[in-house]
Amino acid sequence: MKIAVVGATGLVGEVMLKVLAERNFPVSELIPVASERSIGKLISFKGNDYKVVGMQTAIDMKPNIALFSAGGDTSLLWAPKFAEAGITVIDNSSAWRMDQSKRLVVPEINAAQLTSEDKIIANPNCSTIQMVMALAPLHNTYKIKRIVVSTYQSITGTGVKAVKQLENEMAGIKGEMAYPYPIHQNAIPHCDVFEENGYTKEEMKLVRETQKIFDDRTIAVTATAVRIPTAGGHSESINVEFENDFDIVEVRHLLNESPGIVVQDNIDVNTYPMPIYANGKDDVFVGRIRRDSSQPNTLNLWVVSDNLRKGAATNTIQIAEYLVANNLL
Repeated sequence: MKIAVVGATGLVGEVMLKVLAERNFPVSELIPVASERSIGKLISFKGNDYKVVGMQTAIDMKPNIALFSAGGDTSLLWAPKFAEAGITVIDNSSAWRMDQSKRLVVPEINAAQLTSEDKIIANPNCSTIQMVMALAPLHNTYKIKRIVVSTYQSITGTGVKAVKQLENEMAGIKGEMAYPYPIHQNAIPHCDVFEENGYTKEEMKLVRETQKIFDDRTIAVTATAVRIPTAGGHSESINVEFENDFDIVEVRHLLNESPGIVVQDNIDVNTYPMPIYANGKDDVFVGRIRRDSSQPNTLNLWVVSDNLRKGAATNTIQIAEYLVANNLL
């Protein structure tokens, strides 16, 4: 099983390598791929060193799967070339998510859609993944009518440049800015670029991707995405209105029984999800579970997950695991 990791030297690429090793994914040969300036660098994986190669070299080496985390423009250009060579691409960027011919997959929810014909598979946005993970078991039981979500997103979602900006600001050093404002001791209600409707691209991903994953365009979603100076994961305040009424005890049971979900919800001892607990873990943590007393059939949740793991690398590798387990390559 030859595995190419495209963007191997980036934040998500590094986590992909870590998760591949931790989950003992059957890698017989690793092909680390990066931009031209990184070609020839050595990447260590499970005790062996591998040289970083360029795109065309990687295609010529004919990996079974290519895990892409190199940005949308790179994916648009190169993912079809890998696919044409018979290589299955699992892409972390936004390039293919809303393409009607491509699957948008969270394995616990909709991996059963995948077939051997799917040569480019889209990984959803990090903030979408953790939200739909928490809502899927509830949607199956009560049917979602409307979602109001506010996100509190880690700087790691922006990348290395943002991490460096925060480190510089904490140390009192002037340096390159990933954001239009300081992020240290600040909250910036601006994730990604603004669209014509006044929402950011990040906010609209939560709308469009949720509807596609649940295959239900009638679900109303409105979002506000905020960048905060944390590094352990994204947090979300979710208010969800269902068509049918629910029982809080049953809600807790449904969440507790769902793979990949950990309920942390005991206000008597101040137990609730926080990035400091989610950091480095693959689960989606759910807490502050309570009925919205202002209107019928409505629930409030607080959801936290490591955006580089379940929100990116781990979800990608879980898709690859499903393909291998079901002979879909």
